[in-house]
Amino acid sequence: MTKTYAEALLYRQQEFPDYFKFYLKKKNNQQHISENLNTLQKLVRPRLKIAIVTETWPPEINGVAMSLMQLCKGLQKQGQKILLIRPKQKHQCHEFSPNKECLVTAQAIPKYPDMRFGWPQYLKVSQAISDFAPNIVHIVTEGPLGFTALHAAKAKHIPVSSGFHSPFQEFSRFFDLAFLVKPIQHYLKWFHNNTHLTCVPSKDTEKALRQFGVTCPLLVVGRGVDTEKFSAQHRSEKLRRTWGVDEDTTVLLYVGRLSPEKEINVLIDAYVAMKSHQEKKVKFVIVGDGPERKRLEKMAGAEQVIFTGSLSGMALAQAYASADVFVFASQVETFGNVVLEAMASGLPVVAYNYASTQLYVKHQQTGWVCSLGATDQFIQNILQLPNNAVLHDMGQHAMQDVQNIGWQHAVQQFEQALYQVTQDQVLVT
Repeated sequence: MTKTYAEALLYRQQEFPDYFKFYLKKKNNQQHISENLNTLQKLVRPRLKIAIVTETWPPEINGVAMSLMQLCKGLQKQGQKILLIRPKQKHQCHEFSPNKECLVTAQAIPKYPDMRFGWPQYLKVSQAISDFAPNIVHIVTEGPLGFTALHAAKAKHIPVSSGFHSPFQEFSRFFDLAFLVKPIQHYLKWFHNNTHLTCVPSKDTEKALRQFGVTCPLLVVGRGVDTEKFSAQHRSEKLRRTWGVDEDTTVLLYVGRLSPEKEINVLIDAYVAMKSHQEKKVKFVIVGDGPERKRLEKMAGAEQVIFTGSLSGMALAQAYASADVFVFASQVETFGNVVLEAMASGLPVVAYNYASTQLYVKHQQTGWVCSLGATDQFIQNILQLPNNAVLHDMGQHAMQDVQNIGWQHAVQQFEQALYQVTQDQVLVT
């Protein structure tokens, strides 16, 4: 249905409601009238100009950056225009080009030299927003750049939405900074309560925000997975040989940041126990980088754990598909994109039962789950892993379960959230 045709139908609905109902009834049936009206209204509603503010962006490798890029690509495909406000980076992202871009000076994050936050360059950010004249400013991260954009948007009376993707208040516990938990919670509460709506990736995150006092409207905007990029078809026996394993070896895989809050030490402990108490051949492959790498390598000692460093593109896809089971011990995720990537790659998952795992992993069918805090049970689930034939069969079921979880629905949820904020503000004014 073209936009012009939709506009004509919507005009008929407004000017001749009885005729329009007869027309739709003839075309379809009475129960679809409201659905047709909603479709028409979406087709003819104006396109948005959206300023998106983020401290992280590809080629940085993390769930927030990669998810945001997918959402931006989807919005742009829908005809929305995007101003991207972010820190400067050493390397360029070639997968997405915003309509406009504002780059601020970047500062490396302590312990994460590959990640940067943006300087609060108020005049530059304010001028970029004025020149672009967005309908809405969406702030992805709550750091100095997000703080600056919030004040700039409010000064111009532009609606503001936000996203909550990283539980910084929980991370503090793992960096010997427990004394900062309450102050960070207070700041996050203040920040999000000063926006018109906050997008969260899961119901667990929504519940956590409510518990520490966020009262602004919250909307779950899910995540997706690229099932062409992540697929069991990318399994590589050549890669497995470089890992020093054969078809009878069970390869455990972790993908993600090497940081204290990911509790990779629990995975290494379980792996060492497997090698000590079982006769079957096992290998542990860790994909990622971060401040914990040297400590973890030392902890792994002579157990021949493979540390690949950060991987992306086909190298990452092959690593997923060439393993036999995905193990994930983190208990502080807002979603956990890696779980979907692993399942799409044909791997059963061992993880705690919350966020994406709770949504998609079926216990003893496509993986093994246990309650948060039940570390002993988590380790036991790894120690009791079945043989590769059973793992591969479970992995096939996992892959089938996520085949229809693309990014389209998440993009539609995000787009609807932005329209909701802009329409609500028009009604208020």
